[in-house]
Amino acid sequence: MELNTLYHQQAPRVLASLVRLLGDFDLAEEALQEAFMAALQQWPKEGIPQNPRAWLVSAGRFKAIDALRRRARFEPLTEILALSLEAQEACEPCVLEDDLLRLMFTCCHPSLNAEAQLALTLREVCGLTTEAVARAFLVSPSTLAQRIVRAKQKIKAARIPYEIPERSQLPARLGQVLQVIYLLYNEGYKSTEGAGLMRPELAAQAISLGQSLWELLPEPEVGGLLSLMQLQEARAASRQDAAGALVRLEDQDRARWDRPAIAAASARLQACLSRAPAGPYCLQAAIAACHAEAASFAATPWAEITGLYHALWQREPSPVIALNHAVALAHWQGAAAGLAALAPLAASLADYYLFYSARAQLLEPCARFTEAALDYQRALALAPSGPEQRFLTQRLHQLGSMQTPPSPSAQQDPPCSSPS
Repeated sequence: MELNTLYHQQAPRVLASLVRLLGDFDLAEEALQEAFMAALQQWPKEGIPQNPRAWLVSAGRFKAIDALRRRARFEPLTEILALSLEAQEACEPCVLEDDLLRLMFTCCHPSLNAEAQLALTLREVCGLTTEAVARAFLVSPSTLAQRIVRAKQKIKAARIPYEIPERSQLPARLGQVLQVIYLLYNEGYKSTEGAGLMRPELAAQAISLGQSLWELLPEPEVGGLLSLMQLQEARAASRQDAAGALVRLEDQDRARWDRPAIAAASARLQACLSRAPAGPYCLQAAIAACHAEAASFAATPWAEITGLYHALWQREPSPVIALNHAVALAHWQGAAAGLAALAPLAASLADYYLFYSARAQLLEPCARFTEAALDYQRALALAPSGPEQRFLTQRLHQLGSMQTPPSPSAQQDPPCSSPS
């Protein structure tokens, strides 16, 4: 495994453990960088240790102690902290497994405003770049960086504890934590950075967090989110071909889908739905289950999916959910019905590439090829990742040589709709 890959896989969890041990974001980030610098020097010669994460946490901790000792000449109190950290190793085992969840709850503390919570968590817990998070918030990287700095300062000044809250406090903080986990999964499911369609390490991290949260708080919406992610992940092996190109849902090899994972996630979802009225994550999981359980693309229950999207829109109205509803409606009642449902969304989704891609694919069976080509060009200009750009380029090329209207079922793998 390349060290760069290992860094991206381990950095958030190592940082989380160092924040627990050191009690300070800035000191933990410095220690993280020092630990990886040490790994770059030692591992090529000595080999990657059996437990890279524990090695990095231990190295980072020692680097932090050294840094505090150097500062002690000018700041006497840091010597006390250094001694405390040394004693900590002898009396406290390095418990790593819950650290990322602890850090997530710290970043989602109600003392921070909602934007700061999301920005800090996506950057520090999820390991997304400042540029990627800035794109999600439609702000400049410098503005986003300042927001994160202020959030860290607030955590330090308010002495926000680094801990998983008491069970009685969990429901009030659950919404933001679920949203962050799902945003992390979406970045793994369909990456907005780099040449690849997916980032499997992010998807795996999100599912791991969802599993830990489900064990901690087995509430229906927690189970709904975990089921949703696992149902989507069960199709991962078929979502791109050997060359890394995007494979449409209708063209995916369903024999490669993980049927035991689909069955387990669907069973959990049904148990959650029996306990309470369906919330947004349970509704999205129910939609994913309709796709995953269908024996073929033709057997997909589009009427049921359309109804579920309508119910989801009633719970959390957003243009993206309305877009997904329109696509499902087109499969159920035809392209013309889908285009009529898309029309009111043109202004609110003017900068969203999937709107133009979806509309283009509905214009094709109506033989409105010139309009479809224009929409594909708009989608291509806005598409964030290489695989999606290549998919749209291919569709545009096929459209140019098209002599007869294609099947109205020609649809791109539907997007993972994020909660608004």
